[in-house]
Amino acid sequence: MSGITIPDIIRKKRDGGEHTAQEIQAFVDAVVDQKAEPAQIGAWLMAAYIRGLTNQEATHLTGAMMNSGDLMTWPEGWKGNLVDKHSTGGVGDKVSLILAPALAACGVKVPMISGRGLEHTGGTLDKLEAIPGYTVNLSSDRLREVVSTVGCCIAGQTARLVPADKRLYELRDVTGTVDSLQLITGSIVSKKAAEGIGNLVLDVKTGNGAFMEQLDKAEELAKLMVDVGCGLGIRTAALISSMDSPLGRAVGHSLEVAESVHCLQGKGPQDLLDLVVDTGGLLLQLAGEAQDQDKGKQRIRDVLQDGKALAKFKAMIVAQGVTEQVAADLCDVSGDVWNVLTPAAQTTILTCPRAGYIQTIRAMPCAKAVQALGAGRTKAGEPIDLTVGIYFLASLGDEVKEGTPWVKVHHTTPELPAAARSLLEEALHIVPKLTSPIPSSRVIKVIQPSL
Repeated sequence: MSGITIPDIIRKKRDGGEHTAQEIQAFVDAVVDQKAEPAQIGAWLMAAYIRGLTNQEATHLTGAMMNSGDLMTWPEGWKGNLVDKHSTGGVGDKVSLILAPALAACGVKVPMISGRGLEHTGGTLDKLEAIPGYTVNLSSDRLREVVSTVGCCIAGQTARLVPADKRLYELRDVTGTVDSLQLITGSIVSKKAAEGIGNLVLDVKTGNGAFMEQLDKAEELAKLMVDVGCGLGIRTAALISSMDSPLGRAVGHSLEVAESVHCLQGKGPQDLLDLVVDTGGLLLQLAGEAQDQDKGKQRIRDVLQDGKALAKFKAMIVAQGVTEQVAADLCDVSGDVWNVLTPAAQTTILTCPRAGYIQTIRAMPCAKAVQALGAGRTKAGEPIDLTVGIYFLASLGDEVKEGTPWVKVHHTTPELPAAARSLLEEALHIVPKLTSPIPSSRVIKVIQPSL
């Protein structure tokens, strides 16, 4: 470590000093090579949590984490055409399933490395595994081949991609440092940067169903991630979007895949379609494939309407293990997605307890209800039920009567569990008169790159 010791690094941050790039590199190397004791890593994490990291330190940390393992490589000249997005996690957030093939249909390349759900958030990989045969574990060579031939791929992180993040995250989880904005940034942006992309849009959620519940904290995180991404040479922008209510109408893995396919068929809930279009338009602008975001948004709308995005989705899932017949049945615009997907057979419909207007359907109680049905895990590696979930029969702003059906619950138990019922009843807020207008867009703010 060229004379730099781990105790020296810990002391410097403990005392409020600013690390050099060499010190951060030495620390990350020691983490990956297992030359730093867990107690030492924990001590540095706590010092960094309390003292904070400057944007420059966060950039150095993210770069060192990115380079801690394998880097995806692509043909010469692809850099500017490689794009990806990342969401900080929400309820009913299935944007990636729709956006990746839509972007590929617009001519850019999307090597999307995604994750699994934990606690109340649903993971993209879990959703896709609801499709019979879909394989998320691809080698780097196979991932590269799928992106080259199809234009998009959604797969899991390989063991050699950003190994520093796995060790650091394990210790962040047990040292109470998970919510450090700089450490969050390092974890998220390092994995995206290791994909070798040239353009990145971050969807930072805020609201009662988001990790960053407060808008000011969400904005602080978004700006930091944009700065760090740009500092690593990636054109990076961010959307701050509302997660006060679930996105779309479906929450639960099979149900969300079905809703995604409907969106790819040019149908689906407007708030979900709008967020896909907003995110995709911004990415096409960053990649130079559209003059501005509005023109990029129109291109995304076009491929969702003319079937090109659906065709890319079908090609992607076949390339990742789904049979041609299953893919054809799932994507058939005149067919029924439920011929392929298998939601839980037991259903319960909950009705409105009073007349009025639906002011709010709170995201967090809905997420916890679906988790209580078996769709969520409390620790990594736990098995989950891909068949359970909820589907909203009413929307925000709707005028309802007492007894109007508002949500359909798919469950595997003979009766709807009392905990899930109670949480869903807690989520619904009916008022005699709307006290505030229903926002026309999920997007609260766009943070453009500094490059």
